Parts: sequence; C-alpha cells; structure tokens
Amino acid sequence: MRTPLAALVALAMTLILGPTVVIARLLRAPQGPDSIYLRCIKLWARSINRAAGVKVRVHGAEHVAGLHGAVFIANHVSWFDISALASEVPWCSFIAKSELRRIPLFGFAAECVGIVFLDRDNRKQAFESYKMAAKEVQRGRSIVVCPEGTRGFDYHLRPFKKGPFVLAIASQTPIIPTIVYGAREVMPKGSFVIRSHPIDLHFLPPVETKGYDYEHRGALMTTVWTNMADAMQSLYGVGSSEPSIATTGERVE
Repeated sequence: MRTPLAALVALAMTLILGPTVVIARLLRAPQGPDSIYLRCIKLWARSINRAAGVKVRVHGAEHVAGLHGAVFIANHVSWFDISALASEVPWCSFIAKSELRRIPLFGFAAECVGIVFLDRDNRKQAFESYKMAAKEVQRGRSIVVCPEGTRGFDYHLRPFKKGPFVLAIASQTPIIPTIVYGAREVMPKGSFVIRSHPIDLHFLPPVETKGYDYEHRGALMTTVWTNMADAMQSLYGVGSSEPSIATTGERVE
C-alpha cells in the first residue's frame, strides 16, 4: 500500500505546490528562510515521507544550529535521500542533474524554489551552475550536493567528483559532511517498491574551507570523504574504498 499512496501524494503535492511557487515567483516573492518557497519544499518533502511511512531521525543537530550558509555533502543511494534531506536541512536548495528540469511542472517549479540544475556533459555550464550556487550560499542559503554523482546500490562510499568542492571553496563557507542511512531500505536503486523504514541523518562536524583555493580542491575533497567514510564505518560497519581512489578524475560534476 505504501507505493501507490506515496506516488499519489507526490503527484498531488506537486500539482498543488508547483503552481504555488510558480505564481510566487511571477509575483516576485522574495527568497529567504521564512519564504513561501521554503515552506513549500518542506511541506512537499514531509508529506511524501509521511505517506511512505518514513520517520527521519536527526543526529548532530548542534552542527547546523544557527548556520548561515553551508555546503552539505551527502551520500546517495535512494530518491528518499532527497526528501529526507529537504525535510530537515535549514534554508536549502539542491544541485540536481539537468534532466530533471525537463519534467513538466516539477522542473519549472524546482527552478522557482532555487534548485540549481547541472549539465554534467557541459564543463563550462557546470562551472556557471556552481558559481550561481556559490552566490546563493554566500547569501545564507545552504546547498545540498551528492558528489558521488548518482545513486549507489549499497552504502559503501564511492569516489567523489571535485565540482562540489570548487563550489565550497568559491563560497568560503563550511562544508557539512552528511551521512544518510536507511533510505535504501525505503526504495533502493532500480526498484519502485516503497517500504516503511526510518532514515537517519547524521550531520558531522563542519569542515572549514577558509585557506583553501582551487588548487587544493582535491585535498579538501579527501578530507571530507575520509570523515564520511570513517563515520559510515563506525556508525554502521560499512567499509569503503581507499580515500586515494576518491581523489582521481577531473570532471566538474
């Protein structure tokens, strides 16, 4: 029963809240931590979680209390990672693949609330998207990025792309390494069946970006990857590849 209910709720909330944020943008309603855009994001995400029988449990809330702009780096194994993060991360937006922009209503509504779309095959456009996101972070908004690039089939931490760390360095704001655990049990990659299960969000201690420049993006990435891999091992016994593997590759996404 969870699968059709969650699908129906997702469709209904998109049809209701999508036009709401589009109209808000046309009327030039301002963005902000108390804006209609953020209220719609939270309502959309929490409604889907509730319909799916997902309870989101937050750990390390002290690391994001009073936060004024940050880059959240999260692992990615399920679409429910997104609804869990959207429901709990303070004033935030996401970096999303450009293909999602083409979904009728959803894509334009997502753009209205501040989602930054990334064309992973266009290096120049990708850098422009990260520059746009960096300006939003400097304004006090947080950006959520999944630097593994796509969903994995299990929880071991895969190599990171360097682009999100270029974003963090450009904004000169803290990185919040974030572990999402339990979303795979709700709906794993390759499946459309939804099962009720709690999702745990672990906000790890911030990693400062001050003192880093573009040439040190690889070192920053390795630090964050190692912190997350160590946490995944200590919390859930999940091992990952050697951190040196995560430093390879120069693509922007």
